[in-house]
Amino acid sequence: MTIKRMVDLAISVPALILLIPIFLLIGIVIRLDSPGPVFFRQVRIGQGGEPFRIHKFRTMVLDAQTKGGALTIGEDPRITRIGKLLRKYKIDELPQLFDVVRGTMSLVGPRPEVPEYVARYSDDQQKVLKLMPGITDPASIKYRNESELLAKARDPECEYCERILPDKIKINLEYAENAGVLSDIGVILSTLKSLVRSNNDANH
Repeated sequence: MTIKRMVDLAISVPALILLIPIFLLIGIVIRLDSPGPVFFRQVRIGQGGEPFRIHKFRTMVLDAQTKGGALTIGEDPRITRIGKLLRKYKIDELPQLFDVVRGTMSLVGPRPEVPEYVARYSDDQQKVLKLMPGITDPASIKYRNESELLAKARDPECEYCERILPDKIKINLEYAENAGVLSDIGVILSTLKSLVRSNNDANH
């Protein structure tokens, strides 16, 4: 077991134990807010190009994938009332702690993409698939307001595939070259700071 894996378990297992009561409360609110399951599961591409199912709290209406594209753009009408709140504070991402415990994700690593976007990777971009995907990464901090950026684009799909996604991959490959436990902890702390800063900005 690597040090990175030990740190992942040392943080995610106690966090899940503490969060179980909150998860139950969130689950009840989601079910009361709109019909459908509590959790959203989606196939993503993980380390080595292996597909796996990522877990999130459901923030959209039932069968949202059949009512729109893979990207969430601005004030997407598919997002539920409670979903807006969960997304604002990134609470919808917390169930991925289960994926960390399972070993399909890490706390810090490139955000895993859906198969349709991975299929477009160039040979150089496919190097990112050698890395364990994570809940957060340096690129997620830079693009914390991604949906708002896409909402301003003439062609959101083109903007994501030709500019944002290549930049994310570049950022993560550069980070991985010298990544370690301390730098990973720094990314986690920076993620928390960016959430606080974004929410403070939104309230002013």
